[in-house]
Amino acid sequence: MNHTGAIERAKEHFAALLNEQLKRIDQMKAEEEWADYSRIMPIIIGVAGGDGIGPFITKEAVRVLEQILAEEIRSGKVELRWISGLSIEERAQAMKALPEESLAALKQCHVILKGPLTTPKKGDKWPNLESANVSMRRELDLFANVRPVKVPEKGIDWIFYRENTEGEYVLGSLGLNVTDDLAVDFKVITSQGAERIVRLAFEYARKNGINRVSAVTKANVIKTTDGKFLDIARRVAGEYPDIQFDDWFVDIMAAKLVDEKRRREFRVIVLPNLYGDILTDEAAEFQGGVGTAGSANIGKRYAMFEAIHGSAPRMVDEGRAQYADPASMMRACVMMLRHIGLSQQANRMEMALDICGQFEKRIRITGRPDGATGAQFTDYVLETISNPDLLDRWQSYQPSGEAKL
Repeated sequence: MNHTGAIERAKEHFAALLNEQLKRIDQMKAEEEWADYSRIMPIIIGVAGGDGIGPFITKEAVRVLEQILAEEIRSGKVELRWISGLSIEERAQAMKALPEESLAALKQCHVILKGPLTTPKKGDKWPNLESANVSMRRELDLFANVRPVKVPEKGIDWIFYRENTEGEYVLGSLGLNVTDDLAVDFKVITSQGAERIVRLAFEYARKNGINRVSAVTKANVIKTTDGKFLDIARRVAGEYPDIQFDDWFVDIMAAKLVDEKRRREFRVIVLPNLYGDILTDEAAEFQGGVGTAGSANIGKRYAMFEAIHGSAPRMVDEGRAQYADPASMMRACVMMLRHIGLSQQANRMEMALDICGQFEKRIRITGRPDGATGAQFTDYVLETISNPDLLDRWQSYQPSGEAKL
C-alpha cells in the first residue's frame, strides 16, 4: 500500500508544529522581568470558580480569603474580581478552550485563584476541546507548577517543581492520525523551558536552606527530550555547589515516595510535565488525598493558584457537591498569599488548615453525607483563624514546638 500522501500530510503537520515551537523559544529568549507585587496597588486577584465541584470549593476558599484579607481589601491594597465564561457549558457554547473575553479578563489580573475546570474527553457529551488548564498555562506562560506536600508525623516535606508548558501536554491536542492504523503524539522539551524550571527549583532550595534537589526523568528510554532535560539539570546544578543534586527515573521515584526509609530524604523535586502530574497526585495521598492539596502555576508576569484535582462531575451528578473538600483551594490560597508578599496572612491560614485538617480534626470530610459539608469545614477554619490562641495551639502539635513563621 502506498502511504506517500499520508506521509506528506504528516510532514506538513509536523513542520507547522515545529515553526510554532521555534517562535515560542524566541519569546522565551525575550522574557520580561518578574512582577514586583510590592509596587502594585491594588493587587487584583481574579477568581474563576470553574465547573463541577469548582464553584462550591472556590466559594468556601473565598470566604476565608475575605476574612484573612479584610484589612487589605478595605484599604484598597487587594481587590477580588470574579472572572466569568470558563465553565464547561460556556466553553462548549463558545467552542473555545479559553474564550477570548475570559482570557482578556484574566490578563487584567495579577494573580488568579482558579477552581477545577472540566477537560472534555473523547466519548463524553462535550465537544473535544483542548484542556482550558493547558491553554491558560500556555497563554499566560505559567511555566512552573509548584506543589508542596507536608506531613510532619511521617517526615514528609516535599515541594515539586513541575514544568508546566512543555512535555507531552503542550501539544496534547495536536497529535496526528497518520493513517487509520497509526497515531502519533509529540513531546517537546526546549533548553530554555528546562533551564528556567530547574533554576527556579535550585533558587527555592538555596533561599530556604535546603541542601538537596532531585530531578526525575525517563532519560534511559526517552533519550532525546528527557535526555535534554537531564543534561540541563546537571549543568544548572553545577552552578549551585552548595546543593546536592541527584537524578531518578520516574518509575523508581514513584516507588521511593512510598518507601518509609527513603522518602524522608527528598525535599525539592524537579521534573517534566507528565511525570510531575502523576507523582504529585501520588504524593498528595500522604497528605490526605488530592482534595487536600493546592498548587501554584508561576510565570514572570502572571501566577495562578488552584487545587490539583479535577472537577469531579460525578459528585455533582450524584448530588454530593456540597460535601466536596475545599481544603485544596484553601491551600492554594496560602501559596497565593505568600507569592504576593502577604506571608503573615499565609502563615495564619496555613496554621488553621493544619489544625483543622491534620491535627485536631474536630470534623471530618468524606465527600458524602456521613461527613461534614464544605461549608461546615470552612466555618471550622474561620473559627480557628479567629482564635487568639491559634499560634499556641499550632505549636502544641509540632514535634519541635517551634513556629514555622
